Amino acid sequence: MVETGVGRFPITQVWPSVDNGKYPAKAFVSEVITFSAIAFREGHDALAVDLKITDPKGKTTRHQMHPGKPGLDQWKKELQLDLEGIYRFQIAAYDDVFGTWHHNTEVKLNAGIDQELMMLEGKKLAARFSEKNKKAFVEILKIFETEKDPQTTFQKVMAAGFEEKARANPLYDLETLSAEYEIFCERRLAGSGSWYEFFPRSEGAKKNKDGSVVSGNFKTALKSLDRVVKMGFDILYLPPIHPIGDAFKKGKNNSLNAGKEEPGSPWAIGNTAGGHDTIHPDLGTEKDFRAFVTKANKLGLEIAMDLALQASPDHPWVKTNPEWFTTRADGSIAYAENPPKKYQDIYPINFDNDPQGIFNEVYRVVEKWISFGVKIFRVDNPHTKPVSFWQELIAKVNENHPGTIFLAEAFTRPAMMHTLGKVGFQQSYTYFTWRNSKTELESYLTELASESADFFRPNLWVNTPDILTEYLQYGGKPGFLIRATIAATAGSSWGMYAGFELYESVARPGAEENIDNEKYEYKFRDFDKALAEGNSLAPRIALLNQLRKDHPALTQLRNLVIHQTDDDGILCYSKHLSEAAVGKADTVIVVVNTDPRSARQTMVHLDLEALELPESFKVKDLITGKSYEWGKDNYVRLDSFTEPAHIFEVIR
Repeated sequence: MVETGVGRFPITQVWPSVDNGKYPAKAFVSEVITFSAIAFREGHDALAVDLKITDPKGKTTRHQMHPGKPGLDQWKKELQLDLEGIYRFQIAAYDDVFGTWHHNTEVKLNAGIDQELMMLEGKKLAARFSEKNKKAFVEILKIFETEKDPQTTFQKVMAAGFEEKARANPLYDLETLSAEYEIFCERRLAGSGSWYEFFPRSEGAKKNKDGSVVSGNFKTALKSLDRVVKMGFDILYLPPIHPIGDAFKKGKNNSLNAGKEEPGSPWAIGNTAGGHDTIHPDLGTEKDFRAFVTKANKLGLEIAMDLALQASPDHPWVKTNPEWFTTRADGSIAYAENPPKKYQDIYPINFDNDPQGIFNEVYRVVEKWISFGVKIFRVDNPHTKPVSFWQELIAKVNENHPGTIFLAEAFTRPAMMHTLGKVGFQQSYTYFTWRNSKTELESYLTELASESADFFRPNLWVNTPDILTEYLQYGGKPGFLIRATIAATAGSSWGMYAGFELYESVARPGAEENIDNEKYEYKFRDFDKALAEGNSLAPRIALLNQLRKDHPALTQLRNLVIHQTDDDGILCYSKHLSEAAVGKADTVIVVVNTDPRSARQTMVHLDLEALELPESFKVKDLITGKSYEWGKDNYVRLDSFTEPAHIFEVIR
């Protein structure tokens, strides 16, 4: 419950908080959080402010907060969270009796007034501190008792560490506590990771001489795991692996007439073989899938499954539970529509007809796949289902299976995207896919790293089976390189769909998606040949993911800072972790030419205060290995056709 009274010392604008404490703020293990608040007092006496935090194990610690910019009454403290579970914190403001005495003593000694009185006050204050730690203040008290000259006394007690010892043994006079707020700290992959998507049916698929195709499956896809691991990804996401309906099956390029050999869209789930709890027979057996998950885990990969709550007209639910769908006036079941588009191969679920029955079935399905070792679910179009359903489902799953992650595929209005994050979704797709210019990126990345970071964890996908942006269609190889660089370094999580590393950029006419979309057919790619011929982005992808492992600053979200450049096409931002927060400072500066068809030069102007850097320092380009002397203002030239980016490590 959030308190409404002011208290002895007003405390306002406590951060992080979501809707004034209605929801827990989000964090992940190893994330550095900047706690802050506005706290002030009447008059001119000093105020001290602490962060009082209780970790998931019940251990409470206090951390002194530091003033922000003068005149703003803002207090801050950076803290790295290292445990999964609920953290509870309050801001504590109290009378800084030492600070007040120290300030007044300096003023009065310099003015030559009340000098002896201030020494008596100091002695009395030291005696109070001594009650908490007698040994620490023996020397301080002795100086007050034996030294006669006030100026000398003041100099000696300060040299003896009076301030340091006082700060280490605070008195908490007139302490005022803010309301208590919560932070839900989850495992690292809930907020920071790299994702790769492929269709198992294409991995190892073979085309016969007669044009027929033998589908890839979980056994043939085992070989593809090595490719994903070599690129350094953490998570492999699989589109739906369930049986596909025959009714109104979609054919090549989303046509309405599928040929006999065309597999159909995996999102049209269900036929006589089963539904959401069943594996497509072409992909193998449950034993095969379990072996696939086990092998991936041994290689350091987690498997993410698709949770698409919709059904083919052939889905078993249509017969067993017709009430779960909407019946139209003519008695037919309503299929999905986005007029004038029609999706006759998919029946949306009506969550209002039997909410408890639908919830129970979906929970059963999720539990089944969790039993196979799946801990991550990519949820298809969650914004078309009731938010309350997701809140209840995710809460129950996380309660019974802590560490389960849900990624929202919600390309929709900000209010819905943000609310899905507040009620439980660990991550979400974002508008990053369509933010391409320097101005767009500066604005959007700042929003993601600061304004919404408490409740909305962005996953920066560069492409999907449904999305091939104009930037990638016309940006050539530099466009792919630029987008991967920004996605992997600007956020804490990023993802890509297979084919991106092969620069697949030909769109279906009139659509923002690849021609011959893999949603409706098998894809035959030769990744090894492309790599041998130098036509693969895989080596750069591997480098980017390795840099994320080498530099913890790159895997954070809230630490992004935009820096000024004089050119409207060159973007500069940094990721910085302070020594005070993590023990060893880590600073990475990224400069990118966002125009894939140009060579540009500009001056980059760094905020050295934000980076905790001196006027001159050394940087090393982690792409080329070259080192430079940098400072506040620096010249760069980036030719997109040769190398569109610098990724600088600050050498300390």
